[in-house]
Amino acid sequence: MDVDYLIVGSGLSALVFGALSAKAGSKVIMLEAHQYPGGFGHTFPIGKHYKFNAQLHYVWNCGEGETVNKVLKKLKLDKQVTFESFDPQGFDHMRMPGYQLDIPYDTDLLLARLWALFPQHVKQCTAFIDEVRRTADGLEVLSGDEQYKNIIKNFGQTVTAFNNIRCTLQEIFDKHRLPQEAQTLLALQWPDFLLPPNQLSFCAWVLLFTGYQRGAYYPTRHFEHVINSLTKTIEDNGGQIIYETHVDKFMIENNRVTGVEASDLTTQETAQYEAKCTICNMDPKKAAHSIGIEKFSLKLRRQLNYAYSPSNFMAYCSVKDINLQDYGFGRWNIFHTCNPDLNAAFDAMYNQHDYSAPSFAISTPDFLTDDHSDRPEGQQIIEFLTVADYQYFKDLKADDSKAYRKRKRGILDNIIDIVEENYIPDFREHLAYKNTGSPTTNENFCWCPQGNSYGSAMTPSYFNLFRLNHNSSLKGLYFCNASSGYAGFAGTFWTGAKLYQNLTGDRIL
Repeated sequence: MDVDYLIVGSGLSALVFGALSAKAGSKVIMLEAHQYPGGFGHTFPIGKHYKFNAQLHYVWNCGEGETVNKVLKKLKLDKQVTFESFDPQGFDHMRMPGYQLDIPYDTDLLLARLWALFPQHVKQCTAFIDEVRRTADGLEVLSGDEQYKNIIKNFGQTVTAFNNIRCTLQEIFDKHRLPQEAQTLLALQWPDFLLPPNQLSFCAWVLLFTGYQRGAYYPTRHFEHVINSLTKTIEDNGGQIIYETHVDKFMIENNRVTGVEASDLTTQETAQYEAKCTICNMDPKKAAHSIGIEKFSLKLRRQLNYAYSPSNFMAYCSVKDINLQDYGFGRWNIFHTCNPDLNAAFDAMYNQHDYSAPSFAISTPDFLTDDHSDRPEGQQIIEFLTVADYQYFKDLKADDSKAYRKRKRGILDNIIDIVEENYIPDFREHLAYKNTGSPTTNENFCWCPQGNSYGSAMTPSYFNLFRLNHNSSLKGLYFCNASSGYAGFAGTFWTGAKLYQNLTGDRIL
């Protein structure tokens, strides 16, 4: 058995782990059921002219000395895989009836803008932002390697973070008595989590919100270049990535995972792959039930009993004969809601399947890069994202595929109606291309159970200090996935690098 690491799946955390391991001299084999690497980070072509990333829009922790930068430096990719900053004065533009707020990098500037919008609630806004700062500092201590030493130095912040671990964002809003409009503006990037304030972990929100305030980025050469650079590192260092190969069974001897049996999805031929260690990038709960949940420790069984994150609706579009910059688009995302109560807006879309007044995100990546290889010359990419219930779309597609396609078109039409009312009056006239994806699209192309977007849901019940990590309780098997680490681009970079660091002792983070 001369293979050091057999990696099941090629999601971003797995690619990071595989690239670091191969670069360090380990023999790596990676199996991927899809024809493209990257999981939700993969880029897919449509025809000859368009390329869209499955789900990534902007990222954080890419600045000098931060997680992504440290990993790229270790791989000697930091000079070729670079990132462009969103507008520091407003990387997220929050829009709702009667109010607008641009979220800047500078927290004091953010506070000043909140004070101007809500002069009767200056104390409440200040107290809330102060709690965000203290919680962010405390979470950094709790996630660090020298916890006990740093806890003493930062005792107050650590206590604040620890006390807030079990809180939702809504509970902290209510604690500080923020007006509804301020709550909505601050939480309007909810599509980044696909959870509303009354379900979302406050600490998860803090990590992302303050992370983006340190710097929001887009890859200089699109996400495809990031993924390709990681896969090339694996292959250039003797590793092998085998695509369109489905893992059918994990092989176990004496409570040790020795490898897998897998089938070629093209030829249907099966083969066995053995290694000293198997790195599981597929969903841990799905993998555990495939192996046999009874083989895992009681502690692991409890940790594996997580709810999946909600799924999403995506619209991939391109426009022509128009410059989106003339209509308020640029180096920022726009988050729009018709309903000022985000909890009610989420409930309407996710539980009632009512998209008549949607809340959604708008992304325009072409303002962040000069690489126009993703669309025809003279066109601009614009994408829309909101939440969607997996079971509803699965049943609709199974019962009536025509009604399923009509439903997707109807949701996009509702979004476009709002775009035309608030941003671009004749948007439909300039649409050159449009395509939509639902939770079943996620399941079919990204192999994610129930079409989930982030693995385990980022509620206080599952986003805490005692959540699942890389340890599987079986010898030779390690989890490396958003549910066993952290979701998102920066989160999965951290997850893959942290596992590499733990298994090798080679410190990166």
